[in-house]
Amino acid sequence: MGKKRIVKKSGEGLDSGKKSRALARTPKKKVEAGTLFVQSTYNNTKILLADKKGDTLCWSSSGSLGFKGARKGTPFAAAKVGELLADKALVMGIKEVDVVVRGVGAGRESSIRGFISRGINLSSISDRTPVPHNGPKPPRPRRV
Repeated sequence: MGKKRIVKKSGEGLDSGKKSRALARTPKKKVEAGTLFVQSTYNNTKILLADKKGDTLCWSSSGSLGFKGARKGTPFAAAKVGELLADKALVMGIKEVDVVVRGVGAGRESSIRGFISRGINLSSISDRTPVPHNGPKPPRPRRV
């Protein structure tokens, strides 16, 4: 018998408290142009905004927005990260970015779409996904 437990589902989507806290910590630097680095893996999407020298201005990831588990690697989570970083960039006065993409995850395109949906211009997109040319021996296949 005992008490009845109410099970709340966590990780349903974007945590609004984490989004507002991330926007509150935006630096007040004024920068015209920058570089957007997108690292998209199968499990997560990380986006970093830097100035033209390469100094980091702000960053975010789908895990830091409150997505957990398999939802972190989805295009929806990547788009939300792109929108959040675009809001931070608008506060800093950024009008134009170059985009550098690394990785083969599902969020590589949708994160860029989420970023430009806020009205920031793209000057170039370059794909710098690391490609091994006969590096170390790959791990053997699992036997189950």
